[in-house]
Amino acid sequence: MSIKNLDPKIVWKNFYAMTQIPRPSKREGKAVIFLENFGKNLGLDTIKDELGNIIIRKPATPGMEDRKGIILQSHMDMVPQKKNDKVHDWDNDPIETKIVGDWVYADDTTLGADDGMGCAISMSVLESKDLVHGPIEALFTIDEETGMTGAQGLKGGLLKGDILFNMDSETEGELYIGCAGGADVTATFDYELEDVPAGYKGLQIDVKGLLGGHSGMEINQGRANANKLMARALLPILRNLNGRLGSVAGGTLRNAIPLECVATVAVPEANLEKAKKVVSDLFANAANEYGPVEKDLHISAKPCEVTKVMKGDVAMRATIAVYACLSGVARFSLTMDNMVETSNNLAVFHSENGKITIMTLARGSIDSAKEDLIETVKSPFILAGANVKVSGEYPGWQPNVDSEILSLCQKVYKDLFGEEPAVKAIHAGLECGILSTNYKHWDMVSCGPTICSPHSPLERVEIASIDKWWRFVKEVLKEAPVKK
Repeated sequence: MSIKNLDPKIVWKNFYAMTQIPRPSKREGKAVIFLENFGKNLGLDTIKDELGNIIIRKPATPGMEDRKGIILQSHMDMVPQKKNDKVHDWDNDPIETKIVGDWVYADDTTLGADDGMGCAISMSVLESKDLVHGPIEALFTIDEETGMTGAQGLKGGLLKGDILFNMDSETEGELYIGCAGGADVTATFDYELEDVPAGYKGLQIDVKGLLGGHSGMEINQGRANANKLMARALLPILRNLNGRLGSVAGGTLRNAIPLECVATVAVPEANLEKAKKVVSDLFANAANEYGPVEKDLHISAKPCEVTKVMKGDVAMRATIAVYACLSGVARFSLTMDNMVETSNNLAVFHSENGKITIMTLARGSIDSAKEDLIETVKSPFILAGANVKVSGEYPGWQPNVDSEILSLCQKVYKDLFGEEPAVKAIHAGLECGILSTNYKHWDMVSCGPTICSPHSPLERVEIASIDKWWRFVKEVLKEAPVKK
C-alpha cells in the first residue's frame, strides 16, 4: 500500500511529494524550486528570498478578513542518515517509504517527516478549497538542521502575520511554548602520517548497531554514543599496548547521536591478542551497561591492512579529550518536570587530510547555563592542545504562559478530543527564538504529529496522529483571533 492512500489523503499526498525530492541540509535546492513552483501553480503570491526561504500567501476566506494573520512555519531540509550498508544517493534518490503496522518508516534511511510533515500540512492548507481561515502565510525555511541559517537570515518586514504556528514538534497532543538554544563546539588536531613500524599488525574496530537519534529530543533516553564507546576502546590500546591510530570515522551530523564509529589501529604483533581482548571486554561491558536500551549494539575487532599511522602523541591527546568530553544530559530543569536544561552531543570524531575533527552540539534553555556548558565542553580539548571554535550559536525561546494562541490551541484541542493538551518547553532547537528577533510582536506556539527517532534510520511517524493534527490545525485556523 502506498502512503498516498492513507487518510487524510491530501496531507499524505503532499508528504509523498516531499519524499520524492532530495533535500539534505545545505543541499535543498530542489526543494526550494519545488515549493516555489507549488505556490505559483496555485496562483498564490509567492516569494523566494535571497537565501532560498519560501513564503506563500493565501488570502482570507470571505468574512475572515478581520482575523489575525497566521504564519504556518516549517523547514524544508532533512537530516540525511542511513545505515552503513544502505546504498542511497542523498542528492538524487527519493526516500523509499513503507507502512509497518501503525507507522510509516523509510527503508534504512531517515524518513524526513522532520519536517516534511510540517511542509505537507502547510501545502495542504494552501491548496485546500474548503477551509475557513484568516490571512495565511506559509514560511518554508532552509537549513534548519545544520545551523538554522534560513531562519537567521530571514529579513524583518517580509511577513505580515501576528501569530507564528511552528510545525516542527514531534509528539501529538503536546503544545510547546519554549525551546533550548545551542552552539556548535568544534575541536581540531593537526597530524602527520608515517609508515607503520616493523612488527606491527592492523586491526579494524567497529562500533555499530546503536539507535542513534535526535540529540535534543532523545538525549535523555540513555542511548549509547558510538564515539564515546570508541574512545573507551582506543585509549587502553594506545596507552597500554603501544598502539598507533591509523584513522577514525564516527558520526556525521552535529544534531544526531552517533550510531556507528570505525577506527583502524596498528599494534605490536605481541600485543595483538591483548588488543582484541580490550575490544571484546568493552563489548561485554557496554552490552551490560546499555543492554536494556541498545538491543543491537555490537563492538568488534578484525585484522585489516594498515600502512600509515599518526605521528607523535596527537592521537592519544585527541582520544583522551574525547574520553573526557561530557556527552549526554548535563542538568535537568528545576522548574519544569523531566525537562532537560543542558546537554551536549559528542557528534563527530573523524580523521581526514591531516586533521582530527571533533564536533559537538551544546544545548541549553537558560543562556547563562548554556554558556557555562560551552566552556565545560571546550576545556578538555583546550588542555589537549586542540584548536577550538564555537559557531552557529542561536537563542532559545522564552515561554509565555499567557499567550493568546496557546489559550486558543488548548481550547480547540479540548473541544475536538475531549482532553487537555500538554503544555511544554522542548530541549531541541526550534526556529521560533531566532525568527522572533526580527518579529518581536509575534505570538508563538509549536506543535506536530508523533515522530519517533528522528535523525536516525529508525525515524517513523504515527499514522493516526496525522489525522488528529490535520483536524486540529484546520480548527485553529477557523477560530483565529480577531484583530484588536
